[in-house]
Amino acid sequence: MSQAKVLVITGYGTNCERETAHAAKTAEADNVDIRFFSDLISEKTSVLDYNFLIFPGGFLDGDELGAAQAASLRWRYSRTKSGRFLHADLQEFVQKGNLILGICNGFQLLVKLGLLPSGGGNSFKHQVSLSYNDSARFDDRWVHLAANPNSPCVFTKGIERMYLPVRHGEGKLEVKERELLLAMNEQNLIAMQYIDPETGRPTQQYPANPNGSPLGIAGLTDPTGRIFGLMPHPEAYNHRTNHPGWTRGESDIRGTELIAAGVRHLHAN
Repeated sequence: MSQAKVLVITGYGTNCERETAHAAKTAEADNVDIRFFSDLISEKTSVLDYNFLIFPGGFLDGDELGAAQAASLRWRYSRTKSGRFLHADLQEFVQKGNLILGICNGFQLLVKLGLLPSGGGNSFKHQVSLSYNDSARFDDRWVHLAANPNSPCVFTKGIERMYLPVRHGEGKLEVKERELLLAMNEQNLIAMQYIDPETGRPTQQYPANPNGSPLGIAGLTDPTGRIFGLMPHPEAYNHRTNHPGWTRGESDIRGTELIAAGVRHLHAN
């Protein structure tokens, strides 16, 4: 059985790294480490020592410098102590077929780096963006989600619906070219959508869709299915008592199942 070695990146305002690491540990990953971005620069650790990279959520750069724009520039232009561009390590990590998960700010980072949606073979090309919610407010609520059964995403395999918390002010996916939006839909790169809890259908209506993303887009995958980003926080539902209706006996598939699916994929391959 192959090992699942998970690296959770923190620093610059990220504050969900512990819950994320806990989710990976409960998913029986073989090794889980939390490391600061500065640890990569100083070469205390390397992404190439792992096969599952997670960019967790939190207030990256205080949410003041655009949705992960500053972070994407750090990843593109920072050099390690030995002079190697950190971006080169990330490219090699992707080329090896490893897994990457981005949550909230982490999703924004994957989009700005061009790792999502990466359609048409355009890996590392910035194609879409994430902008302010249509409501012009920070939303902290639980939302209903549906996974696309036809998506290649390894993280959503076997999952139909989920109920997870969102907490963001910049979560609306912006796609300037209608042709790209249609292509993402046709290629099943839209891995997860906000849905109306009554009809079960994707929606742009607030509050079921907290940000107004077209086609109800809550999460994207790349064509390989090994890179996945979503705005809701799966790590925030890691125990039954996290569910807002747990005292009434309510429960749903825990968000940690998304991370567990990634671990199982690595163990099986």
